[in-house]
Amino acid sequence: MSKELNTPTETSANAEVSNFLRQIIDADCANGTYLDRLDWNHQPLPQVITRFPPEPNGYLHIGHAKSICLNFGLAKDYANRPGGARCHLRFDDTNPSKEETEYVDSIIEAVHWLGFDWQSNGQDCMFYASDYFDQLYGFAELLILHSHAYVDSQSADLIQKNRGNFNEQGINSPFRNRSNDENLSLFRAMKAGEYGDGEHVLRLKIDMSHPNLVLRDPVIYRIRHAHHHRTGNTWCIYPLYDFTHCISDALENITHSVCTLEFENNRPLYEWILLTLKNIGALTNPLPHQHEFARLNLTYAITSKRKLLELVFEKYVEGWDDPRLPTIVGLRRRGYTPQSLQLFCDRIGVSKADSWIDMSVLEQALRDDLDPQVERVMAVLEPLKLIIDNFQEQPEPCSAPKHPHRPELGRREFTLTKELWIEKSDLMVEPVKGFFRLYPPQNGQAGSRVRLRYGFVIECTSLEKDDQGLITAVHVDYFPDSKSGTPGSDQYKVKGNIHWVSASNAIAVEIRLYDRLFNDANPAGAGKDFLSCINPNSKSVITGYLEPSLKNISKEQCFQFERHGYFVADRVDHQPEQPVFNLAVGLKDQWKK
Repeated sequence: MSKELNTPTETSANAEVSNFLRQIIDADCANGTYLDRLDWNHQPLPQVITRFPPEPNGYLHIGHAKSICLNFGLAKDYANRPGGARCHLRFDDTNPSKEETEYVDSIIEAVHWLGFDWQSNGQDCMFYASDYFDQLYGFAELLILHSHAYVDSQSADLIQKNRGNFNEQGINSPFRNRSNDENLSLFRAMKAGEYGDGEHVLRLKIDMSHPNLVLRDPVIYRIRHAHHHRTGNTWCIYPLYDFTHCISDALENITHSVCTLEFENNRPLYEWILLTLKNIGALTNPLPHQHEFARLNLTYAITSKRKLLELVFEKYVEGWDDPRLPTIVGLRRRGYTPQSLQLFCDRIGVSKADSWIDMSVLEQALRDDLDPQVERVMAVLEPLKLIIDNFQEQPEPCSAPKHPHRPELGRREFTLTKELWIEKSDLMVEPVKGFFRLYPPQNGQAGSRVRLRYGFVIECTSLEKDDQGLITAVHVDYFPDSKSGTPGSDQYKVKGNIHWVSASNAIAVEIRLYDRLFNDANPAGAGKDFLSCINPNSKSVITGYLEPSLKNISKEQCFQFERHGYFVADRVDHQPEQPVFNLAVGLKDQWKK
């Protein structure tokens, strides 16, 4: 598969891990930048306070997982330093038309599942931007009274047109010089619901000729008659993100406001708002500081909220938790563990430079997490009947370690019977050079010999076919003195070792084989229709057979199916009486050139 990208150089799992943010925090701690602070109740504050501030307008994805691990991880790492540390969970819920309680609940669950919480010394540090609506409104009135904000009655289109561009200065609004009293009266009327959506907005009065377009009198309040998931219909004017975010940080005494690079251009506005409010006496030093890091760019994946919404609502996938999606609920259902995502985030590090992380780095993190801990079982995914003609009717007990390197986990027990299921790929009618598994007698020569894993050596004697010439069964003889682990069994020298399960007591299960959702490394690249890059073979459903030891397992239990990969009992559809397993990841990268 091609990995050609219109992007910077990819980052590998072996790349040096960096985190420049720790250097910044270490310097602030050494300089006492945020030392000896008190909160609004005059209680001591930690030296390091970070936050994770998602907008509840969709389900979190792997990029958010990086931010969660970073912000909560920093708080955890600095918790035992002088002054301590904590991380807030804050919902930036200022856009009522797109936000839902469902998304709030999913975010809370995702953060918890990743292994983090927002408790600090008995204090619940979960907040909502909507908690500050009254204060935000008060700050807006102060800015009006100090001639730093005005009500603009231009249409949204005209405001956008008059903002100019990089080559053209903006044009002052004809309403820019309204008196403070008029602005205050209009703003209060907006709040009282006397105007319809779009009739007026509140803008900061900065500089319409500023080279940074963000500082050309940005809009900070708009009228929106919409029901809010927490405040109901109390408000009909709502603050915009750039205004809300920095003030929320200040109110919560955030020290290091960490966000991705796309907000770098907005940092001057962040600082302008806070400094202006400080200068008019509404805030005090030390103020929060914004620091940007490179967002996660993952190959073969889409993390755009708009595109994810399209995939879900147009039913290209089967919901937010579809195991092919990079959403946290999707990754969880696929079989990813919190530890594997934390390992992935640790490996890719934190930097200022944009780079691309190959999907294989994420997949390898899952293998590395699962390999030392999950039990092994035999599974047959493409079954072909094997009949041992000279086998007695009495089942032969067999056993195998649950984990090859963890004897403390014990052994699993199963039986070998006259009829077994084996993989179709373990038979070749006309074997090629180097094929050491089953093939029938050839040109007067006996058929091949192989060992049934944990069982006996067998010799292929004949094949059974249907009317269409398709092979329906393989006939073999076994050697009774060849059982693995018994005296004398090593006299049989065979190169092939095949997996099997008993046809009489194996568990029939639904197995969902997942692959990457896109067959293009950069499906959202310039000029591409990402929907045309969808891999038509990203999901297939088969019936497989498993060892009977997997009866009555619980949802989300994970196993290595020997030879095939790591599989997890589906957290939604799996039932003991109707088992469903998802392929989490193969034993090796199948996408390598």
